[in-house]
Amino acid sequence: MADKKADFKKPVPKGDRKANRRGAARLAAVQALYQMDVGGAGINDVFAEFESFWLGSEIEGDQYLPAEEAFFRDIVSGVVRDQNKLDPLIDDALSRGWPLQRIEAILRAVMRAGAYELEHRKDIPGRVVVSEYVDVAHAFVEGDETGMVNAVLDQIARQFRAEEFSRAGH
Repeated sequence: MADKKADFKKPVPKGDRKANRRGAARLAAVQALYQMDVGGAGINDVFAEFESFWLGSEIEGDQYLPAEEAFFRDIVSGVVRDQNKLDPLIDDALSRGWPLQRIEAILRAVMRAGAYELEHRKDIPGRVVVSEYVDVAHAFVEGDETGMVNAVLDQIARQFRAEEFSRAGH
């Protein structure tokens, strides 16, 4: 996991805008979900670790961006609660022959978090959610894999936010 956390390090921006805090929360949520998926960590352990040691802390001389803690908790707990519903949605959106379990664990975490937010966080525009999680994916992988994240989340967004996407003329 250490190599996956390397891209989480960012200088604290001046003004500490809410959007930046939410972006940091998304990145932290994906890392927490990854840790739970790969390492078998429990949700309470993950919350304790991230809230005590990562969110807005300085580690080895690098300042981690402060995250909106409630938003971080909402994403992680929502994915854990709804994973049995989210995974089949993601499976359906993936290309044939590529079930979710064959996708790299970090990308599973990105798609689960994005799908959760698209379904439950109607206060955030769908296109913003998709774009934010494509950016999160870029922190961990390159090239075609981020395109897959975009395609999957776009398809899921059209299911949960049909009126929002039809209004925009797409």
